[in-house]
Amino acid sequence: MVTAETAMALPVLVLLTMAGVVAVGVGQARVRCADAAAEAARAVARGDPAVAAARARAAAGAPVALSIASSTSDTRVTARMTLRPVSWLPSVAVVETAVAATEPGLVS
Repeated sequence: MVTAETAMALPVLVLLTMAGVVAVGVGQARVRCADAAAEAARAVARGDPAVAAARARAAAGAPVALSIASSTSDTRVTARMTLRPVSWLPSVAVVETAVAATEPGLVS
């Protein structure tokens, strides 16, 4: 009798475990994407936009698309990553934004 209940509950436990693993992976991707946006925002804010993409990629560990908006007071960078946690599930877009104060004297 116990074997039948275990056989019925086991697939549900496996699915819940997979959902937890995918959720942790997406959480890690969000943290990496936020780090990438922050690194790129600091690089652009101090006047070095040429290395912003390389620093963002190094921080994210994956290809990142950057969108940069700079003004005299602050620099806003939005980083976008596409994550595919499981091959048979659709991909997840992770988007994070970081703002850094623009260094005085820099022209946008």
